[in-house]
Amino acid sequence: MRILLVRHGQSEWNATHRLQGQADINLSELGKTQADNLRPVIESIKPCRAISSDLQRVQDTAKRIGAKDFDLTDQLREIDVGDWTGRTTQDIQAQDMQAYLGWRAGTSTPPGGESWNDFADRVCAVIEKAHETPCKNLLVVCHGGVIRAILQRYLMLQPANIIPVAPASLSAIRLATDKKPARLELFNYRPVQLDLEAPD
Repeated sequence: MRILLVRHGQSEWNATHRLQGQADINLSELGKTQADNLRPVIESIKPCRAISSDLQRVQDTAKRIGAKDFDLTDQLREIDVGDWTGRTTQDIQAQDMQAYLGWRAGTSTPPGGESWNDFADRVCAVIEKAHETPCKNLLVVCHGGVIRAILQRYLMLQPANIIPVAPASLSAIRLATDKKPARLELFNYRPVQLDLEAPD
């Protein structure tokens, strides 16, 4: 089974580099355009099923890229960043750079936040459950952290070694079979322009 991973488009907080976590934020106007640009790509792949985080910015992205009858789940929400929710990365780094870098690497947890392991466990439980029902191309519309967690668990790519996942980008992995390991097929693809400086 191929997992098509789409990060939501730019939200109203992305432009200010504020950590979103599980705050329920709308797409920005740019984010809507980004999602619209990705729609022909997703439609050409013809996903057999779709699942989405229940947060608004992700639901809106799923609709704009043409996902139909997608299932919503709170288990695909972004990692809970606790007291850091809504704070800028610059502010957090100025206060405690080591804490920020540890969180980004998945080795430390913000005050009141969710540990990386707990987060990855809940995300990958959704993927494993979806894998029980055969499907050639499963569309998963989610958050950047969710994509990093999936890449870590299935491909052993550590969060510290993955660049930010760009808004409204497409990544894809093929899950393991009896003869082949899980494989990365695509990462951070955007049909209009690359974004190597995405806020994370």
